[in-house]
Order: sequence, then C-alpha cells, then structure tokens
Amino acid sequence: MGRRRGIMSSHFKEELARELGFYDVVQKEGWGGIRAKDAGNMVKRAVELAQEQLVSRGPRN
Repeated sequence: MGRRRGIMSSHFKEELARELGFYDVVQKEGWGGIRAKDAGNMVKRAVELAQEQLVSRGPRN
C-alpha cells in the first residue's frame, strides 16, 4: 500500500508544531521523531482551525 500525499502544507505543519511546542524535535529528528500524542494534537488543532474558518465565513446561500 502506497503512502498518501499529505493534505497539510509543510509550512502549515511547521506552524502547528511551533504553536504546540515540539518544532525542535521536528528540526532534530524529522516528522518521524514526534510522539503519536503530538501528531494527534496537531491534527486536532488543524481541525479546530478549519472549523473556526468555516464559522467565520458564515452560512452560504
């Protein structure tokens, strides 16, 4: 089974890692060095930001 291409841009992932406090690990070890918990928190935060963006757009008619 092949690897799927990421949906989040590298820049966005780096911003999230900085915000969540584990960007130093990414710099030293790459994305494979982060904990599963950190990866989960990163996805959770990305979903929160997407939801906020949708709410700020308001209902579409």
